[in-house]
This record gives sequence, structure tokens and C-alpha cells, in this order.
Amino acid sequence: MNMLLNLLTNKKFLISFLDIKDPEHPYSLEELKVITEDAIEVDNERSYVRVTFTPTVEHCSMATVIGLCLRVKLMRSLPPRFKMDIRVAPGTHATEAAVNKQLNDKERVAAALENPNLVDMVDECLAPSYGSG
Repeated sequence: MNMLLNLLTNKKFLISFLDIKDPEHPYSLEELKVITEDAIEVDNERSYVRVTFTPTVEHCSMATVIGLCLRVKLMRSLPPRFKMDIRVAPGTHATEAAVNKQLNDKERVAAALENPNLVDMVDECLAPSYGSG
């Protein structure tokens, strides 16, 4: 029963992730194939989540913003005990290592979240999209 509850909870959690809007396009990250169910790993026992996303193009200028949206969604959705790992899918972005480093550095993330314009952009991407589809 506990395993089924975890599975249902994870499914609900995954669905909320797939609805995140792209910062440049009027589509969700799922619709653009930036994120898929398979790219989200949740290990409740180890308090660990990994999200791997695939930018639409190799030189996507919004890759760090998309990653920041994913991280903020996790921060708002999960208990603080969870360790989060946000990654660009290997070989899908020209500056993959730099993007990954930036997205997983707590100080850089904190500094980014002090920028009101960036926070507004993230909030817009995370706002529920009623009637999208």
C-alpha cells in the first residue's frame, strides 16, 4: 500500500512538472520535449531528485532559466530534506558543463533568485496554465 501511495504521489508530482511553461514559447516544456516523465527521478527513501532536461537547440539561451524554473518548482514542492540535481541531458547543449554547474551551485541559485526580473520570469513559467493543451 505504501509503495502504491508513493507511486501515485510521484505521478501527481510528475504531472505538475510537465506543465511548466517555456520562457520563450507559448508551450509547456513537455510539449516542446524539453522534459519528459522519464527524465524525472524521485527517490523518497534517499531524499533525492534528479531532473534531466533537453534544450530545444544546442545554443539555447534560456537553458539556465529553464533549469532555474525546474529547481524552484522542486524547492516549492518538496520538503527541504531533498537534495536536488538539475542537469542538461548529456550532449544537448554547447555549454552543458557550465549550465549544470550554475544550476547546482546553491550560492549562484540564491543570487539568481535575488533578481526580481528573473523571479518574475520563473513565476510566469510556473503559473498554472488553465486551458492549455
